[in-house]
Amino acid sequence: MICPTFPDALMQPDTIAMVLAAAVAHAVWNLASKYKRGNTLLFVWAYSCASTLLWGPIAIGLMLQGQQTINGRLAMAAAVSAALHIAYSLTLQAGYDRADLGVVYPIARGTGPVLTMLFAILFLGERLSVVALFGALLIVSGVLVVAGNPFRRGSRRPLQGMFWGAVTGATIASYTVWDSYAVTSLHVAPVSYYAGTLLLQSLTLTPGALRQRPHIPAACRTNAAPILIVAIFSPLAYILVLNAMLSAPLALVAPLRESSIIIGSLFAYLLFREDHLARRIVGAVVVLIGIAAISL
Repeated sequence: MICPTFPDALMQPDTIAMVLAAAVAHAVWNLASKYKRGNTLLFVWAYSCASTLLWGPIAIGLMLQGQQTINGRLAMAAAVSAALHIAYSLTLQAGYDRADLGVVYPIARGTGPVLTMLFAILFLGERLSVVALFGALLIVSGVLVVAGNPFRRGSRRPLQGMFWGAVTGATIASYTVWDSYAVTSLHVAPVSYYAGTLLLQSLTLTPGALRQRPHIPAACRTNAAPILIVAIFSPLAYILVLNAMLSAPLALVAPLRESSIIIGSLFAYLLFREDHLARRIVGAVVVLIGIAAISL
């Protein structure tokens, strides 16, 4: 597996802005998905189908303009990505069903970039400056500061939450590394590639959804708002990240996109008046220092 080199191993301001915009979109859809009610499979299937309907026409338009052709390479890359994203989606929702978001989400978002960084450096041959690597580790540290103590009083089954968070983190690292390889080495266009991923993800989940056909209308009515929000913001977040991977090392993009946990935690305070604002501010400051380090 060959990955392109980035001689300066830094991130330009426009790339940082792109990844931070993706982080905002990511925080929005995760907050929405936490309020899902009922069957996990039907929820994932419904937002996958809605995402395909929204982003498919955009991808077709780009193909008509010659920005991507349908070929075996695109189909193979999208098929692998779809399998990895299905594993991620089902694992994440299973964790949310069994434990607190405040445990599952930050551990998943902290574990994922650490594994991705290690893989990118050890196996993809990426090289980072000491300052850039320090900045990436600061971002992960800031995420963990915001997460706080998963064993705190009131946490629901913290060990179970840590388990599901770690498993989800492993799936995050898997699809992140593969998707980086697809856009940088296989040279598939990000929008067409991810639209194909969404289409195959929807088709794969359809037989399971149809076996529960009587429950589909109720599931869609109950979760109409979360389905629409996830359908819009989840692909938007990841298409922005895929474009960022074209101009910056994966080992830096992966931790930077996890600043979404800071944004999500601040949203939780502003919208739901959750506590621990001081700790969240400290964590945000640590993340900002890390962002500055990887861009210097």
